[in-house]
Amino acid sequence: MPSPQRLQGQVALITGSTSGIGLGIAEALAAAGAPVVLNGLGGADAIESTRRRLAAEHGVEVAYDDADMRKPDAIASMISGTLAHFGRLDILVNNAGIQHVAPIDEFPPEQWDAVLAINLTAAFHSIRHALPAMKRAGFGRIVNVASAHALVASPFKSAYVAAKHGIAGLTKTVALEVAESGITVNAVCPGYVLTPLVQKQIPDTARARGISEDEVVRNVLLAAQPTRKFVTVEEVAALVSFLCGRDAASITGAVLPIEGGWTAH
Repeated sequence: MPSPQRLQGQVALITGSTSGIGLGIAEALAAAGAPVVLNGLGGADAIESTRRRLAAEHGVEVAYDDADMRKPDAIASMISGTLAHFGRLDILVNNAGIQHVAPIDEFPPEQWDAVLAINLTAAFHSIRHALPAMKRAGFGRIVNVASAHALVASPFKSAYVAAKHGIAGLTKTVALEVAESGITVNAVCPGYVLTPLVQKQIPDTARARGISEDEVVRNVLLAAQPTRKFVTVEEVAALVSFLCGRDAASITGAVLPIEGGWTAH
């Protein structure tokens, strides 16, 4: 069994990590000994409370950067600030994401632009700024949190599905480019996890389909997953944590489903 401190001293930056899957990943990496940089939305007091709790519980330094993931300059500053503060960046987890549900002929163009910017383009900018330091160190772990929607489609989610398919392609391309550099690049593809993002989709999907919220959960969300269970945050975080360790050195360019059998159909 791997040591619980197997990532000790490796600095991890997780975008979109003040709640949901991102926070779960931050918890897992901190528990494995990695100092972490949080990023995401929320009230200042709540974020500070989370930062202090993680640091106290896991005995690692925990920082926070409020970079707006729609803004390339803010992303560049977040990466450079992490390197200036810690002197290294070993692990980058691109998790920030938003969702909008609507038929494509009613899909607001500004929502399309926002979903693509945060779910896909932000990962491009984070990766391109993080790679030089990883190449110098001869080691790096990049994990992109995609979705089952990187592998299959669902109605009324044109922007999200397009962005997540893009993340899968970006993952494979960068993995090939850095394959001899000691850097791995992988994507994890969760099915439905009951996070605030998914909870918000339930009423939106109900309106788009003209059905009840209970029917959305039973007949739309969990109908896709043969296990008929939501994936848990802890399961996704454990997979990401494994990919960040040295035991996963030969796993790169992988787009890994964790979705209760959804894409086995």
